[in-house]
Amino acid sequence: MRPVEPFVVADGVVKIYKVADLEVFALQGLDLEIAPGEMLALVGASGSGKSTLLNVLGGLDTPTAGTLRVGHTNLLELKERERVEYKRKMVGFVWQQKARNLLPYLSALENVELPMMLAGVRGRKRRTRAMGLLEAVGLHDRLQHRPERLSGGEQQRTAIAVALANEPSLLLADEPTGEVDSAAADTIFGVLRDLNQRLGVTVIVVTHDAQVARRVDRVVAIRDGRTATEIRRRRDIAGHVILEEEFALLDRVGRLQLPAHFIDTLKLKDRVRLELEADHVGVWPDHEPSAPKLDPPRADPAQAAPQPEAAVADDSRWRRRQS
Repeated sequence: MRPVEPFVVADGVVKIYKVADLEVFALQGLDLEIAPGEMLALVGASGSGKSTLLNVLGGLDTPTAGTLRVGHTNLLELKERERVEYKRKMVGFVWQQKARNLLPYLSALENVELPMMLAGVRGRKRRTRAMGLLEAVGLHDRLQHRPERLSGGEQQRTAIAVALANEPSLLLADEPTGEVDSAAADTIFGVLRDLNQRLGVTVIVVTHDAQVARRVDRVVAIRDGRTATEIRRRRDIAGHVILEEEFALLDRVGRLQLPAHFIDTLKLKDRVRLELEADHVGVWPDHEPSAPKLDPPRADPAQAAPQPEAAVADDSRWRRRQS
């Protein structure tokens, strides 16, 4: 069986922002591959490069260097007109801020129809698809409600329907559960998972929500503008996790970042000692090895004490000197 070709390929992606006279490296040679139809969570501290990666994948920004491909589209070679077409048809975006996803003066149905109208989809087809998407996200009874009459979770589900209106192959969600309670977050994630499986759309979710990250089968951590670690899970037929493994990601020049909790637990810093074994590499803190504790030398039994005759002779000579 031939291996499946990755749908998203990032190879040595660099993104530099200029702030006054300074250059800020938001991405520093990031490598990542994502299979078609995969659902992936990106995690990492603020400023690690997660949102920058989503912006360049969504065509909202251009990488400074490297290779970035989505399907057969090379995002570094797009002209402005091609970039607009890419954003309109290839990718859908769900933002954390609910107000950024929806126009407040349009109903839920009209918000979903709008991207299709801009893409030239005719009225009846547009209306039918919009109603189907809102039903798919559980809002068939909220078609005519404006955003102000929808709860936070309902607004985000409407935003997912809007993002999928033009049948994109890639759905990007930047903290989609960041402004809702845990019950609404569960519903939103359930909708994303269902649409991922039903439509085969590739989904990338940036999240700080540990509960969301636990529900996907692949979690990639980004640190200092590079992919650092990855968690992969295997599930049984019922959906229960039967195996969870954590990996450090090795880039093309042989660099890897150890998980932060490994570093903290072993107090690793500056440099570490390595040892190559037949099937693994050992990593230890660079501490000076403590000197082995040796037992005090044992006296030779033959020299432990003077012989009795010698002792008597020595004693008699001492007495003679005293007299």
